[in-house]
Amino acid sequence: MKPILEIARSIGLPDEDLELFGNYKAKIKLDVRDKFKRRPDANLILISAMTPTPAGEGKTTVSIGLAQGLARLGKKTIVTLREPSLGPVFGRKGGATGGGKSSLLPSDEINLHFTGDFAAVESAHNLLAALIDNAIYHGNSLDIDPRKIMWRRVLDINDRSLRHIVIGLGGTVNGIPRETGFDIVPSSEIMAILCLSRSYSELKEKIGRILVGFTYEDDPVYVKDLKVEGAVTALLKYAFLPNLVQTSEGVPAIVHGGPFANIAQGTNSILATDIALRLAEYVVTEAGFGFDLGAEKFFDIVAPYGGFFPRICVLVATIRALKYHAGVPLEELTCPAPRMAVLGMANLRKHYENIGQFRVPCVVALNRFPTDTEEELAAVMETAEGEGMEMVVCDCYARGGEGGVSLAEKIVQLVEENPPIVAKKLYDWHLPVEDKIFTIASRIYGATAIDYHRQAKRDLALIKKCGLEKLPVCIAKTQQSLSDNPELLGLPRDFIVSVREIKIASGAGFLIPITGEIMRMPGLPSQPAALNIDIDEAGNIKGVK
Repeated sequence: MKPILEIARSIGLPDEDLELFGNYKAKIKLDVRDKFKRRPDANLILISAMTPTPAGEGKTTVSIGLAQGLARLGKKTIVTLREPSLGPVFGRKGGATGGGKSSLLPSDEINLHFTGDFAAVESAHNLLAALIDNAIYHGNSLDIDPRKIMWRRVLDINDRSLRHIVIGLGGTVNGIPRETGFDIVPSSEIMAILCLSRSYSELKEKIGRILVGFTYEDDPVYVKDLKVEGAVTALLKYAFLPNLVQTSEGVPAIVHGGPFANIAQGTNSILATDIALRLAEYVVTEAGFGFDLGAEKFFDIVAPYGGFFPRICVLVATIRALKYHAGVPLEELTCPAPRMAVLGMANLRKHYENIGQFRVPCVVALNRFPTDTEEELAAVMETAEGEGMEMVVCDCYARGGEGGVSLAEKIVQLVEENPPIVAKKLYDWHLPVEDKIFTIASRIYGATAIDYHRQAKRDLALIKKCGLEKLPVCIAKTQQSLSDNPELLGLPRDFIVSVREIKIASGAGFLIPITGEIMRMPGLPSQPAALNIDIDEAGNIKGVK
């Protein structure tokens, strides 16, 4: 690793613009935005993917490898990514720092606590929860109905036993007994707000707009009514500053924020992307899971709030994911099956077509795994070429930037051949909430109808009463299928999306329809990644992937 001051100087950041966290990590001060204007030649490259297998398809590895490939072409490049959550690190998926020769460094520190941003969000969120219960305990001057409190607590560990709990037991001294529960930190509205704010004043204003519950007369209660938005924001002082680290080839990486794409907006902070667009010619960013989740939300929520728009979209695919969506069992994905890989391209094709709805040029990055055969790669490439898809094989895990150069060359070519386009959203925010949900579900997922459960219908009435119908929608849905049913692989047809409830994130500025059986607090699998993580006498951590 290079000293972080050296990395900062490579993109024009002087030492005084950083708050150091040791030799290899730093916070970027907000003053940077006053010193640098948006570069007119800055190109934002958005990385998304086809519907992944449960193990993921290496989207972060491709993002880092592409940034390294662009740097090898002499392009001034920054990659901006989300911070890892401890839930996946110790759960099924593992860490989120890429892999092999396309990794973020120092990877163990980034995966485990990093600069404390997640802990700050967790503390701020739970401070608010404690203050709500405290206000009720001490006289309840706002007349808050304990049965209608909408603000749950959060924890950054997968723990299914905390999804539904009862608090306040043990007598009157411990508060009022009521049902509540825990969600995971990446689903916190405070995390979403952190990633959609551009200044401390905007951060505090948005936290003040959080809807926490209702009175006995059904009037809404906001954080600003409790007069605690300042205290909550104070806990986020350093968490609000983007983090600067580096890739395994010394390319600058700004890593900040961590909302999941299946339950939130699924990308790093707009502050991180905005700063990168002031410092680099090419900015590579990532939207979580498949295009139906992170990338749709990037185009319809993140980009409008951030004031930027991608020049090119990269769609990551793998041979194993193609076979998985053709019906090959997970345990047989390493067995050669060129025909099944081609059959699975129906899922890839749908995501490719979805990108076209936003009028953004697209290239498919076929991320090579060691178990892929030449026959499989050739069959998929030939089929893609016959259908007019731009597809490039990349090997960023094994070869680093060298393995991403071909993809980088294609990106530069597309940028030079295609002028910037006018930003396009999928739907008008002023449409009725039901129309916005159906637009996404029908045009992006392929659904034929929406089934609103009883609670969701009550939520729709509540949204109208609060005057929040004009907010965009951020659908919470399984990442394992285009539908809301994780069992429907490939290209499902003639399915109905079930909306159980609609969460109001008035501070973040969007509504969250909860579909299918998606959980905002995941559980650990039977063989969690935690079983492979250890530390030795010298303090070296192993097993974090």
